[in-house]
Amino acid sequence: MIPRVLSIAGTDPTGGAGVQADLKSIAAFGGYGMAVVTALVAQNTRGVREVHVPPTAFLDAQLRAVSDDVEIDAVKIGMLGSGDIAATVDAWLAAVRPPLVVLDPVMVATSGDRLLHRDAEDAVRALCRRADLVTPNLPELAVLVDAPVATTWDAAVAQAQSLAENADTTVLLKGGHFGGEQSPDAIVDAAGVHPVPGRRVATRHTHGTGCSLSSAMATLAAHGIPWPAALGRAKQWLTGALEHADALHVGHGNGPIDHLHELRPHIDLGRSWSSERWDATASTRADVDACAFVRGLASGNLDRTAFTWYLGQDLLYLREYARVLARAAALAPSVDEQRFWAAASVSCLEEEAALHQSHVDPAGLEPAASTRNYTDHLHAASASGSYPVLVAAILPCFVLYTDIGVRWRGTFDTDHPYADWLTAYGDEQFAVSSATAARITDAAAHAASPTVRAAMAAAYDRSMALELAFFEAPLRRVP
Repeated sequence: MIPRVLSIAGTDPTGGAGVQADLKSIAAFGGYGMAVVTALVAQNTRGVREVHVPPTAFLDAQLRAVSDDVEIDAVKIGMLGSGDIAATVDAWLAAVRPPLVVLDPVMVATSGDRLLHRDAEDAVRALCRRADLVTPNLPELAVLVDAPVATTWDAAVAQAQSLAENADTTVLLKGGHFGGEQSPDAIVDAAGVHPVPGRRVATRHTHGTGCSLSSAMATLAAHGIPWPAALGRAKQWLTGALEHADALHVGHGNGPIDHLHELRPHIDLGRSWSSERWDATASTRADVDACAFVRGLASGNLDRTAFTWYLGQDLLYLREYARVLARAAALAPSVDEQRFWAAASVSCLEEEAALHQSHVDPAGLEPAASTRNYTDHLHAASASGSYPVLVAAILPCFVLYTDIGVRWRGTFDTDHPYADWLTAYGDEQFAVSSATAARITDAAAHAASPTVRAAMAAAYDRSMALELAFFEAPLRRVP
């Protein structure tokens, strides 16, 4: 089922917060988003300029227009602004009784500015009792429990427990206001405190994070995911959205997060060369998915001896692959492409090889036939002196692992025997690099002659077939 999620909030014409951010968050998690507007806000990344609040009769008309026609699976409530607006929403909730309600009590901005009339605070406290999940920031949590803003995690937990008990609800406690490299959150309910760790992302582009997180939680819960698991998945997504925020270049102030960063690498904007080759090798990719080694790695049932042997061969492969990437940097026609391939070569040696060496002793390793065949093919493409052919040969290693990793993401627990590898395959930064590699290869193909494009296709297809052979080799090697 595709969750039908209604956002009730104000607007942001620059798209970073309010209903615009909610709709993106809902879409990012596969929901169908709808929006009822409580206030029209003239704002940008630098601040709010003006607010226009339509009559509450029109708000009620919007709400009933949706619920009279559409079956709603979840409701996310954001900016209300006044007691009258809160009362209108409260009355609609009482009449319609949607199955799931998430309340983001927009009362106090991160800057400390009040975003809600003081006379409306009791109305928002009443709404907390109708909500299945309340997602305040620390200043808002303090207002809801009528206490000073918590300055320690333990104090914040105590306030969240008080709110959960008094309002008979579940609270998403957000630790982003505390300092340090870590940014933990927690689900607090009658059953206890369920912490979810997280790391802080160094960016000033955090506009709309509260709106976006609460909408993501509403959508994930509408999929049937329990609150603690939903928070873990939402935090993973939000961390990536913050990491990719700088690349958006939206506005000159505190910009928005990248809501669709997980989807963007897989969007086909046309029949690009890389898309055509991807489709042309569908049968090989299906064989990779069906390969016993790949299935065993995903399930955790893979023989450890086979995995250790694979790691040793992969380490040998990566050493040669790094050299080929460095060769691509030397042949690249632009500085940006030189930098990309050079960085990929360094990453191959420093990050991925380090992960291998933590599991296997590289001393005395000899390449198997499958490894030697693949590296010989890559070196032959490198020796050809043709930049388009070389990047075509390089590309399958990027896109195939990205595809596998994206499909594995969120399907395993932290105690999975191969969790570190499944996580590495699903690394979001690698997905970004994969998309960049595909764009570079597409540009090279666009400028190439038909003869060179044919050579590119042969190099790409051969690499994809050698990827399959590389995955099949460990179990053929192990008795």
